[in-house]
Amino acid sequence: MNQKSESRTSRDTQLGGNVSRVLANFTDWLENYGETSWDYQSFFAGPVGGRAKALYYRHKLSGTAAVAPMIFCEAFLPSARRLFHHPLRFPIADAHYAMGFAFLYETTGDSSQLENAVHFLTELKKSRCRQFKEYCWGYPFNWVTLNGVIKQQTPLITTTPYVYEAFLQVCEILESASSVRPLTSDRCPPDLLDEYKQILRSIARHAAADIKDFRTSEKASSSSYTPFDAGGVVNAAAYRAFLLTSASKVFCNEYYWRTAERNLNFVLENQNPDGSWFYAMDGVRDFVDHYHTCFVMKAIAKIYRLTGYEPCKDALSKGIKYYLENLFDEESLPKPFSKAPRLTVYKRELYDCAECINLCLLLRNRFPALDRTLEKVVTHILKTWVKRDGAFRSRKLHLGWDNVPMHRWGQSQMFRALAFYLRETSATEVRWQRSEIGKKAARNKDVSGQRAAPGSQRAEKRYALNQRTEIR
Repeated sequence: MNQKSESRTSRDTQLGGNVSRVLANFTDWLENYGETSWDYQSFFAGPVGGRAKALYYRHKLSGTAAVAPMIFCEAFLPSARRLFHHPLRFPIADAHYAMGFAFLYETTGDSSQLENAVHFLTELKKSRCRQFKEYCWGYPFNWVTLNGVIKQQTPLITTTPYVYEAFLQVCEILESASSVRPLTSDRCPPDLLDEYKQILRSIARHAAADIKDFRTSEKASSSSYTPFDAGGVVNAAAYRAFLLTSASKVFCNEYYWRTAERNLNFVLENQNPDGSWFYAMDGVRDFVDHYHTCFVMKAIAKIYRLTGYEPCKDALSKGIKYYLENLFDEESLPKPFSKAPRLTVYKRELYDCAECINLCLLLRNRFPALDRTLEKVVTHILKTWVKRDGAFRSRKLHLGWDNVPMHRWGQSQMFRALAFYLRETSATEVRWQRSEIGKKAARNKDVSGQRAAPGSQRAEKRYALNQRTEIR
């Protein structure tokens, strides 16, 4: 191992210890706080805020006056959310919590962490959109958008893939008999694996059939956001492309890949010359923001890992260059927009930081600059964003902080990102141990001719378990 790798291993190990303590405290907070929360959309999820926001989209001048009280509260009195709506359970947050606890199980081998993951998957089975035959998920509130109201329990292709990933991750753990300790809890019955596989199949059928394609070129199609809209949102196509690419491998289904490939080509064909992506290709929503950029590149990175699809490499190279040059502020920390489409009431957002960590972990081996960004952002989060009660701050406002915990808007995403970081830190340390154990075993063999110590075999096993998420 070279000096640079040793330095990175030492740094990751030290930072990983701090991350572990933060995650332990957060887990205690989550148990005490509960699994429902307000949301950044709480101001507009109720009837008063919803009507005001709809008016804003129809009539800018009078609508601005209507939403002004909510925007004022968002900027200066975030706790006022409780006056406009009530706490909700969010499927997208449950999926992130399930993945986070699965990462902790993979890191520690503690079966209680797997039981926590299974608990959140159980909640997800309850919260599916029941009016659809196949398993799918949306928001638990009426979402007022530029193009109208998306009713609660309408499936969203930006939510369902996270649930797919959560079920898939736990399925892989359950299938790996060598890595799973006997589970005796009622929360982990023995027939879970078969049930989860059926749910994964159902999710894939939903993404392939209920979400619609719209041809945009000879090789590309955009994807609908819900089963009912006309498509054009870039990250929606990226999400669907990843889900169906994964399902094509898991279930050996070539049709899923053909569909995914067209959605992927839509994303690749609509990358701007400077490497960025607009939110949508409708000539209206042409802003470039932090977390949607991360969504798109994460999907491309995962698809490339699964398929080796060559056009992904160039798109990622251009995308990362734009990302690093335009979506970080003067302190080298994530900023919300490369160019804000409107007045924003916040300076930084927990969600942006979480997605930055995820992207860096996926691609830091291919793009070394992301390794420095990862260290900077994780250190900043641990130093500045962790509250005394164990939760994270939600937003850095222009004046003060938004400290209202929102499971969908940053808490669950940061928990999952830091658990992913801890899992990868463990993998890095094991690789270092593997190298050192190998050297020691070779020396011992030279001296005594005996086999490597049992610790070497355990390190090899953990190394194999943890290496699968990296892009090389």
